[in-house]
Amino acid sequence: MPAAQRREELIAAAVHEFARGGIDGTAVERIARRVGVAQPYVFSLFRSKRELFIAALERSFERVEDTFRQAAAAFAEGRAGDCDSVLIAMGRAYRGLLSSDRDYLMLQHQSYAACGADEVVRAAVRNRFAHLVELARELSGAEDDRLDDFFRYGMALQVAAALGVEELSAGSSWVARELRAQAGSTSSRGVRAAG
Repeated sequence: MPAAQRREELIAAAVHEFARGGIDGTAVERIARRVGVAQPYVFSLFRSKRELFIAALERSFERVEDTFRQAAAAFAEGRAGDCDSVLIAMGRAYRGLLSSDRDYLMLQHQSYAACGADEVVRAAVRNRFAHLVELARELSGAEDDRLDDFFRYGMALQVAAALGVEELSAGSSWVARELRAQAGSTSSRGVRAAG
């Protein structure tokens, strides 16, 4: 198999594995096994685990960029349903991506988490995020305030999707259920301890 094709397979496997374990909790051996190659072969294509992680996070950002472009094209062609703006069409498409491709969602979380400990990863994530913002600006023509709201809402959607809930608002029914379950758990522990 050509090295370029094997490289693509390794990146796809890395997206999956790093989404679950992050950069520190994922062994390159797991990624190699998933593709059916030896670990030394991985390092013949990527100089380090960090380089492979960055390739995976770049793939994740590319996927979001493609989603935005497709949504903007659908809006321009009148195929975006009842969306009244490009940003709404892009937001709906992003929400769909979050539910259909959990690996990309979780890898984004892992990428943001890795920024705290690794300046090279932080630089890569900042660069890709800045380009994503600029792409949204180009596709939508939106002003900074609208773009800020769009990305804040997107981050909230991302966290909600990771939690497996529809929204993060304080009045959400799942928040009340979690608190009731916690209170019930605490009460039953107290009864057992007293008995």
